[in-house]
Amino acid sequence: MANEKMLKFTTIARSMPDKRSAEDRKGDFDEIYAEFSDEKAGDQAGRCSQCGVPYCQAHCPVNHNIPDWLRMTAEGRLEEAYLLAQENNTFPEVCGRICPQDRLCEGNCVIEQAGHGTVTIGAVEKYITDNAWEQGWVKPIANAGERPESVGIIGAGPGGLSAAHMLRLQGVQVTVYDRYDRAGGLMTYGIPGFKLEKDVVERRVKWLEDGGVTFRMNCNVGSDISWDEVRQAHDAVLIATGVYKSRDLQAPGVGAKGIVRAIDYLTASNRQSFGDSVPEMENGELNAAGKKVVVLGGGDTAMDCLRTAIRQGATSVKCLYRRDRTNMPGSQREVQNAEEEGVEFVWLSAPKGFTGETIEGVMVSRMRLGQPDATGRQVPEIIEGSEYIEEADLVIKALGFEPEDLPKLWGVEGLEVTRWGTVLADFQTHETSLPGVYACGDIQRGASLVVWAIRDGREAAQAIMAQFAGAAAVAAE
Repeated sequence: MANEKMLKFTTIARSMPDKRSAEDRKGDFDEIYAEFSDEKAGDQAGRCSQCGVPYCQAHCPVNHNIPDWLRMTAEGRLEEAYLLAQENNTFPEVCGRICPQDRLCEGNCVIEQAGHGTVTIGAVEKYITDNAWEQGWVKPIANAGERPESVGIIGAGPGGLSAAHMLRLQGVQVTVYDRYDRAGGLMTYGIPGFKLEKDVVERRVKWLEDGGVTFRMNCNVGSDISWDEVRQAHDAVLIATGVYKSRDLQAPGVGAKGIVRAIDYLTASNRQSFGDSVPEMENGELNAAGKKVVVLGGGDTAMDCLRTAIRQGATSVKCLYRRDRTNMPGSQREVQNAEEEGVEFVWLSAPKGFTGETIEGVMVSRMRLGQPDATGRQVPEIIEGSEYIEEADLVIKALGFEPEDLPKLWGVEGLEVTRWGTVLADFQTHETSLPGVYACGDIQRGASLVVWAIRDGREAAQAIMAQFAGAAAVAAE
């Protein structure tokens, strides 16, 4: 019975419906655990074997000291558990909700490997952090004294915000520039509210703002402010823009009305959840209600689109992916969630074209997996003569993201990029080809996880502080 209750808790913790108050969400946990919610969280944490080789920690990008804060939770020392959990992570309440734990910490749990079911690390992390906010354990950012150095951060996503946190802890003056009207990057406008409630992100952003971080929103570098202006205003600059350029496909009929980008679809849905007026939702352009929806892609963004369409009231929701379930890039847990909610996955299928000036259907080719390529992954091959039409009123392209051409967009000379278009930077110091200019997160490593951006931002902040220390030492000679 206890395991059934924990499973229910874990499901709720990861699949909250939209537009619910914090009190309503807390009620889910209280309903399941009644008067012993702390004890039940402790019971799950107590399953940690305290193994000699903590694979969970080794597979966490921010190197969370997971065994120790699980032990503290099991002992009822929730405040201490929170304080330890937040030492390496600016956003523990976010990671507890959206990290693909099945591919990281939980997937490498010794108990999971032994076949006894993983410790639900993400659910416990979420619980102790939410408790910390409610109990007032989350303290304001405090530093030993204000410093004269100034850093400009371009991008208010997880990488930029985690760097801002670390720099403010040292007393550095920080200004964050972002093109959107709300901070958070994809945490705000990309990830759906049923996975990451927006008040959770807003609360952490306000905490940063109260801690002295200056935000310049609706500020697009290259148009609203020039790169030179940003560079001249600060002692160092961190590029943390993320990657927002959607990958596209070339196929007959791809320009039909009703074929949309995943980022546009998810942004519209999230804006509506904020109460914004979204004409594309109201006129149905980016609204799945009453439609047959087909999503192209097999990553986590595709899963977000599928599950959003279900919640908007689509009559059917299908996912076309050119490989099989085993070889898809998205979280298996997310696939299971989507299937339970009514999504149909059409494996080994790829779009060949589209019918109708306003989308009527997707021309689909059946695929098979051929010989492995240089990476060891089997290459999908078209099965000749297998084509058929999949009816659709709305097609969402979730084919991944690529970096924008920042040197051209911003008019920056000397900023080197890789052959993939990401900013070329050292993976330890995060310094770019331009002195005093750093990069972190997706714009450096390519589209990746929030938790990797958090790690990168913290590392970049450390490198910037080292630069300031070196400059001070030279000046003192």
